[in-house]
Amino acid sequence: MQQIIVDIHISPDEWVKLYNGTATDVHTTSRDGRSVRFPARILSRFYLRHGIHGSFRILFDDQGKFASVERLG
Repeated sequence: MQQIIVDIHISPDEWVKLYNGTATDVHTTSRDGRSVRFPARILSRFYLRHGIHGSFRILFDDQGKFASVERLG
């Protein structure tokens, strides 16, 4: 299993674009400096009315396919 940790701040307006398909991927930098891109849909369960904010651990299998995501602390 591989993992990345990212700090994410998505405003409600940006989330609408992601949710409606105007944009489908989140582009960010992991804490260890890697540029990462992943489907926004994996964060949908963390959406609150003020958007999505926090630190997340994203797990991938050995083939690089998404396995799970969890909010940290």
